Amino acid sequence: MYQPQKLETIAQEISLILEKAIAMEKEYAQELRQVHPVYAKSAKNLIHYLAFRNFDVDHLQNKLRELSLPSLSNIESHVVHSLLNIKTIINHLQGKQVVEKIPGVLTIPQSKSLLTKNTKMLLGSKSKNRRTRIMVTLPGIAAKHPQFIKRLLKLGMNSSRINCAHDNPEVWEKMIEQVKNACPAKQRKCKIMMDLAGPKLRTGQMQPGPQVVHIKPKRNALGRVTKPAQVWLAPPGINPPEGLVKAILPINEEYFEQLKKSDILSFEDTRGKKREIIIDNKLDEGRIGLSYDSAFVETGAVLTLQKEQKGNTINLKVGELLPVEEAIILHPGDPLILHKNPRNGEPASYSSRGKLVRPAHISCTLPEVFKDVKVGNPIFFDDGKIEGIIKKAHAEELHIEIIHAKTNGTRLRSDKGINLPESDLKIRGLTNKDREDLRFVCKHADAVNLSFVNDQQDVQDLLDVFQSLNQQVGIILKIETQKGFKNLPSILLKAMQTYPIGVMIARGDLAIETGWKNFASIQEEILRICEAAHIPDIWATQVLESLAKKGVPTRSEITDAAMAQRAECVMLNKGAYIEKAVKMLDRILQRMQHFNKKKETLLPRLNEANQLQLSHDSYNS
Repeated sequence: MYQPQKLETIAQEISLILEKAIAMEKEYAQELRQVHPVYAKSAKNLIHYLAFRNFDVDHLQNKLRELSLPSLSNIESHVVHSLLNIKTIINHLQGKQVVEKIPGVLTIPQSKSLLTKNTKMLLGSKSKNRRTRIMVTLPGIAAKHPQFIKRLLKLGMNSSRINCAHDNPEVWEKMIEQVKNACPAKQRKCKIMMDLAGPKLRTGQMQPGPQVVHIKPKRNALGRVTKPAQVWLAPPGINPPEGLVKAILPINEEYFEQLKKSDILSFEDTRGKKREIIIDNKLDEGRIGLSYDSAFVETGAVLTLQKEQKGNTINLKVGELLPVEEAIILHPGDPLILHKNPRNGEPASYSSRGKLVRPAHISCTLPEVFKDVKVGNPIFFDDGKIEGIIKKAHAEELHIEIIHAKTNGTRLRSDKGINLPESDLKIRGLTNKDREDLRFVCKHADAVNLSFVNDQQDVQDLLDVFQSLNQQVGIILKIETQKGFKNLPSILLKAMQTYPIGVMIARGDLAIETGWKNFASIQEEILRICEAAHIPDIWATQVLESLAKKGVPTRSEITDAAMAQRAECVMLNKGAYIEKAVKMLDRILQRMQHFNKKKETLLPRLNEANQLQLSHDSYNS
């Protein structure tokens, strides 16, 4: 028997929420009038959802569950419709027989249709047996290898991502051409997404080390070689496919063509040890050699080839090698100076008795942030691997004490990310490079990924560039800062003035900026806000990272990939095993859609439940 007092309390609470929703709709009427016609109802629903969440909804949900009524747990995309349905049920239980009505309310099928339409417009058609799309970050080799693109498409890639922080317009254009040519005539188009670099705060250059290459075969625990090291040999300027080998030796072109399979190159390394490289095969314009011993090879080293048939010796000289990148090794308690001056960074210097003579120092790529940093602010390096605290903040340098690193030291190298999550940085989203890159993006891509979106102005800056170029593409808003998360509703309303748009949950920087303990709930909230606005979201950063880079996934990666089906798209970063990662992700997403649809739990049939057994065999693809 339903208690009249409880029913009345619930009815009053729902009435208050509906009143708040209508009031907020009036309050933000100007913003709602400015959105694109396609988003008219979606923008209103977003406002209604924010009104709904302005209350202690969890208490209302508990009351509804106690009465075995729907708990409003999946209300995001159709707020007023669901509230009115509950109100109608309550009215009937109270004997009032009153059906609440508000004109123009989105129904559940209508809200699903809007999200489907918006997703298809931005991210392209879904795969035949999979709802969630897969976006793949293309490596440089994609510009030269059409078969690589074709394999990715066959394995399940729906859209390709090109990062403007790497390569150049000539390479980008070749990548795009390869993607377009790889799509069969009958196959739906693979969307092209281009990622603007944005104002990335990174460490500056380190003092260059010696020009040497370390050839290092794989060994087991007993020190025995289990796999020889692969060495790339080619004339200067000819590089191997990305991720193929770690050791690259440029050699003089004069004798290069004489290298044949099974030829042996003998040499002395920097330690005077006699070593050999065996030519294994030819690949593109280079040769792959194998070495079964560790060796250090420096610029100018001579590799000797003995041609037995001709009875002569050929000497191949190793050309200019890149200097070994120096690194700063930091321990908890160590000092570090971050300076404006772009001079090369150096490790700490110690006296013969181990006394610190000069602390480690390094520059950064955005010295303008110095004016926004205060004493006591935390600072993170290299995706949070190193944490410090600002002890002194001067106009020209920051004095930092390291408070978190590995006990035996963590290496800090050049071009590593710097995060200042509690500093109110005034840097804007679009850089001069971004503005120049947008000329190319608007001509060749389907959508632009806008990095470091912090507020409405960052979106307006992009819209202004579109207007100046008299061109426009889809927009994917990358949310990767605390400020971006905080301003997400207003950012969306501004972006909804154009069509189509989406949101990328850039989980790498976002996790550091918002704090590890806070990130899970923040990620959840972004998904909910996007669903309320019927805007597709992209689950990005480190998805199946170990699998893509090392060939073997971790257990936590599999769970993370399974959770990713809640988004409309999942992004994979490049790696030597990216094809394997696409295949695995495709299988995981296909399987998980039997058990979840976004955040709604599904209960598919367990075929052997009547025999007290569990089996998922029927869901194997």
